[in-house]
Amino acid sequence: MGKTFFISDCHLGAGSHVDPQAVERRVVAFLHSIRGEADSLYLLGDILDYWYEYRNCVPQGFVRFFGALAELADSGVKIFWYVGNHDVWLYDYLSREIGLTVVDPPEGGSFISLDGTEFFVGHGDGVGKQSLFMRTARPVFRSRISRTLYGAIHPRWTIGFARWWSRRSRAAGVGKERQETYKRRAVGVLAEFGSAISRTHPDLRYIVLGHHHFPMELPVSPECTLYVLSAWDNENPVYGEWDGEKFELKSFKMPQA
Repeated sequence: MGKTFFISDCHLGAGSHVDPQAVERRVVAFLHSIRGEADSLYLLGDILDYWYEYRNCVPQGFVRFFGALAELADSGVKIFWYVGNHDVWLYDYLSREIGLTVVDPPEGGSFISLDGTEFFVGHGDGVGKQSLFMRTARPVFRSRISRTLYGAIHPRWTIGFARWWSRRSRAAGVGKERQETYKRRAVGVLAEFGSAISRTHPDLRYIVLGHHHFPMELPVSPECTLYVLSAWDNENPVYGEWDGEKFELKSFKMPQA
């Protein structure tokens, strides 16, 4: 029986990364490390910092990352990519080229069963009490009209704008006091969400999310624990591993050259 792995928030291509290539190398090294023991891989959103598939072109970059995913898929690993708020405009290109499954549940996540154990997994931006911006942005970004209008603009403008917006958003969140305030609010929102969903789904054992960028292990009922994965812009990112009997958060360390 193979293992199931969960990662999120790689934000590949982000201009805010000090060394974007180092982040991609780290993610690729992780993908190489799980080959041979992985049965499935869940990419829980914001894997790419920006992505939009035009009819006949896609953004440049990510060659090594896509190649590592293709190697896993070709070896029989089942790959599920849950869209986040940065890579929301995934269509069918990667499904056709790599063989992975793109998932965008309207509830912000979906229930899955692994070896008879019930999980709820998703990116995390669509669960719990959301800010006004997130409540507005999710339906707008997913609407057919918005996608069509955005796709009518030349990529030289849309890609530059998206990267500027991402840098601006990251800069607004910089600052220790602001980050601590965000964490306190996130813990409260996630605790409330986890408690509510575990009451309505008594067989639920694990909730696995990303989005918030800092790792978390939060018991929300005697039977259920909520986990948040970390971002990959630090040297020892935190991912999730299910071995068929238990789920754990683990830290990845780059192998020595």
